[in-house]
Amino acid sequence: MFTALSPSWQRAWLIGLLVLWALLLFGGFVFGQGDRRMPAWTRLASSATLVVAAFSWLAFSRGTPAAAYALLIAVGMSFGFLGDLALAGWLPGGRQVIGGMAAFGLGHVAYILAFLRYANMAGRHDARHWLALAVWLLLGLVGWYVIVYRGAARGDGLTVVHWIALPYALLLAGAAGLASGLAQADGRFLPLALGAALFLLSDLILAGEMFSGLTFPLIGDAIWLTYGPAQMLIVYSVGVVLAGL
Repeated sequence: MFTALSPSWQRAWLIGLLVLWALLLFGGFVFGQGDRRMPAWTRLASSATLVVAAFSWLAFSRGTPAAAYALLIAVGMSFGFLGDLALAGWLPGGRQVIGGMAAFGLGHVAYILAFLRYANMAGRHDARHWLALAVWLLLGLVGWYVIVYRGAARGDGLTVVHWIALPYALLLAGAAGLASGLAQADGRFLPLALGAALFLLSDLILAGEMFSGLTFPLIGDAIWLTYGPAQMLIVYSVGVVLAGL
C-alpha cells in the first residue's frame, strides 16, 4: 500500500494519519461511555482525518497516472464527511437525513467514477467484473426492499425519504460491485472490495434503525465501526493504484 511512496516521509505521514484515525475511532469506542460509547467529536474527527489522508494521497500522486483516481477518491471522501456532519446535526438547520444521503450519494458517484477509470486504464473489464456488479446491485435492491420498503409497510407508509433510499442503496451496491470486480482481477484490491461492502453493511444497519425499528446494544457504534473502516479502506486504496500504474 505504501511501497510506491517516495520519499519516506510521505509513508510516515500517511501511516501517522492512519494511526490517528484508528485512535480516534476505536479509542472513542473503548474509552467512551453510555449507550453510544463513541463521542460525536471523535467520530467526526476520525472522518476528518480521512479527508486529510485522501488529499495527502492526491498530493503525493501528482504527476502520476494515479492522480485522477486519487482526486475522485478525495472528492468522494469529502462528500462523505459532509454527510457525516449533516447526519450528526453539526450543520446549520440541525440533522438533515436527505441532505446526508445526498452527500453520501454524490461521494459514491465519485468512487464509482474512480473505479471505472482505473478499470479502463488497467484493462480490468471482463465478464466477471460485470457479473459482480449485477450481483451487488441485486443485493442492494433486496436490502432496500426488506429493510426500507417493508419497514415502511409496517409503519406509516412510504415517504419521499423511503424512495430516495432506493437509488442511494443502488449507488452503494454499485460501488461494492465494481470494487469486487477489481478484486477478482487483482487480489491487491481485496481491501477495497471489503471497504465498499462494509459501507453498504453500515448503511443497511442505519436504514434498519431508521425505517424498521432495528435495535440492539451499541447499534450506533456498530454503524461507525463498519462505516469508519469502510472509508479508510477506500481512501487508502490509492496506494494500490499508485503502485500498479
